Amino acid sequence: MKLRLKCLFAKRVAMAKKKSDPNYKVLAENRRARYNYEISKDIECGVVLAGSEVKSLRNNGGQIAESYASVDNGELWLTNAYIAPFAQAKTFGHEERRRRKLLVARKQLSELWNATQRKGMTLVPLLLYFNHRGQVKIKLGIAKGKKTVDKRETEARRDWSRQKQRLLKDNC
Repeated sequence: MKLRLKCLFAKRVAMAKKKSDPNYKVLAENRRARYNYEISKDIECGVVLAGSEVKSLRNNGGQIAESYASVDNGELWLTNAYIAPFAQAKTFGHEERRRRKLLVARKQLSELWNATQRKGMTLVPLLLYFNHRGQVKIKLGIAKGKKTVDKRETEARRDWSRQKQRLLKDNC
């Protein structure tokens, strides 16, 4: 009896945790980055945006697939990220592919600069989203480019896991 009550209580707690935050929303994801790069660490950064850019992101999102980040003159910049123009902001609009400043702590900035300069790594945007407080954040990955051999290996591993799941599903 006690065990059954514990199970019911655990299910209710799990269901309560499943309720998603209404402010959290993924705007853009760079899925190709995980295929092309080996990501060693990721860092969450704030993004300096104009009002029309935030409204545009709330409506239809943006793209970070072809963008990259770099450290220039002691500041972190996001380059070539696309945010669609906001139709209602006629006079105070924004450029779609302008450089946007990213906000990180000084310690993190020096860590990113060291990684890109000394170790030959690059900064790849992985995810653009609204956090639980409704602020636009971007997740950057410190990454190293994969060679074609490594890409084939990850494809083979992914295919094998799919086949394994199919076999297990057929046997049950």
